[in-house]
Amino acid sequence: MFYSFCSSNIFFLITKKGSFDYLQSGQPSRVRSFPHVEGNYALHIYIPDTFFEWPQFFINNIELNELPFFLFTLLIISVFIQSISKKEMGQFLKRVSSVVPNLHVVDIDVPLDTLCKEEHKLEQVALGREFHISLGRTVPIRVHQIDSIVTMLCQKLQFQKRYWIDFNKWEVFINDDRTRTFLSLEVVTGGLPEITKQIQAVNEVYKLHNLPEFYKDPRPHISLAWALGHVSGSFKKVVEQETKSSGFRGSLQSRICTSKVGGIECKIGHHGPS
Repeated sequence: MFYSFCSSNIFFLITKKGSFDYLQSGQPSRVRSFPHVEGNYALHIYIPDTFFEWPQFFINNIELNELPFFLFTLLIISVFIQSISKKEMGQFLKRVSSVVPNLHVVDIDVPLDTLCKEEHKLEQVALGREFHISLGRTVPIRVHQIDSIVTMLCQKLQFQKRYWIDFNKWEVFINDDRTRTFLSLEVVTGGLPEITKQIQAVNEVYKLHNLPEFYKDPRPHISLAWALGHVSGSFKKVVEQETKSSGFRGSLQSRICTSKVGGIECKIGHHGPS
């Protein structure tokens, strides 16, 4: 089964099992928010900071009989932190890590205090990677919904233009299962209207397919580090104290870092059991 669409901003891919390692529970601290179903795939949509050198709108060849009955959807914006902001952000992470024990870098799960021992590693590993802003919940879909979901997302998102995102505020979030607490950068001003518009577009497609919509009052952010369990109260106090003592005021006028986004990529794949 082959899909090919034209768009300057959106990319769609179907990927096979193993492409979504971050959805797998390789770490004992990871808890999946939905039960595993044998042969699941995932739909993964995000906006890359720079365009890929691929044909515009593209899905890999996969025969329909290779696909299972259930797939999973995950929609995210992808951004990168500019080099000019990494040094100050690295110093902030060091101070927080010295007070909050057992912090890990998001996705790669490396202990943050280990990276803090060498500044260049901290900036390269913790801050030099790709960060994600969620546009929708991760939810299961059925194989026969692929064409409809892909077509509708293309129609609603293909004319989105590039824009800048400003990260204005250090914030602490907790996941829905209350199993992990995150140190994040929140989008308060620049880029917020555009992201909100994209979330609304995704919600419309989800609603038409009887899928759970995103949070009622979304707060777009990227997560840099996590701690095990529900420790948001104490974590938040540390972040507030460090924010006050640093140059990061978290006001509407200030900007901790900024990133330009340009397109949307969608991947469809599945993940194995825990």
